[in-house]
Amino acid sequence: MSLLDKLERRFGFLGIPGLPRILVGFGALVFGLAWLLPGFVSILMLDPDKIRHGEVWRLVTYIFIPQSLHPLWVIFALWFLWWVGEGLERAWGSFRLTLYILVGMVGTTAAAFFFGTNFSNLMLLMSLFLAFAHFYPEEIIYILFILPVRIKWLAWIAGAFLLVGFFVGSNSYRASLIAALANYLIFFGPEFFSKAKHRREVSTRRKRFEEVSRDAAEPLHKCAVCGKTEISDPDLEFRVARDGEEYCMNHLPSAQTASPR
Repeated sequence: MSLLDKLERRFGFLGIPGLPRILVGFGALVFGLAWLLPGFVSILMLDPDKIRHGEVWRLVTYIFIPQSLHPLWVIFALWFLWWVGEGLERAWGSFRLTLYILVGMVGTTAAAFFFGTNFSNLMLLMSLFLAFAHFYPEEIIYILFILPVRIKWLAWIAGAFLLVGFFVGSNSYRASLIAALANYLIFFGPEFFSKAKHRREVSTRRKRFEEVSRDAAEPLHKCAVCGKTEISDPDLEFRVARDGEEYCMNHLPSAQTASPR
């Protein structure tokens, strides 16, 4: 039984059913308030200095801030969050999804306090998408409602951009990337390690089998004259002559035959 299984058996009641719908609902509420009250988003951001001065709600509210206030973008982002979240809840259940998001939030918050800077929820949302792609790699999404693309290819593209950003970005960007994606590594790292170990074991067994097969394919008998073997001609019989050489019956010196081999 894995650690996650043990945690779920003991603390499963702490899972929040319907968490994706809750995130989407609060995201829509924040968008509406930000649209009506310019500057409203600023009181929700993950700001370590403000949190130290008592504004502790920022530890949670930053996850509801949309990346853009354009209505079309918000509608698409909330729909995508709903779709991804519902898929993960079906695959994991409410407890594991809740824990996954919580670990990502803790990592993002820790990085923000360590570097003393504001972090958005972008990396946290990216970790949700990567987890969704792990469970549903063959799902298709239509870019601009026209171009069909499999989720796994979008995940690879997103991963490539994250990798490039890790090498060219600032230290705070690297920290936010590692911290927010720590949940992905914690949840899926053991599985990746197990699969890699299994592939190595399969490769080792295959090499051993091929070596044994090659040894088994080597002939036991070979005519010293024509070079035929019991493999090339299964109907041949072989004898060892008095000179110590092995011959097929067609080339065996009649005066030097010995016992069958």
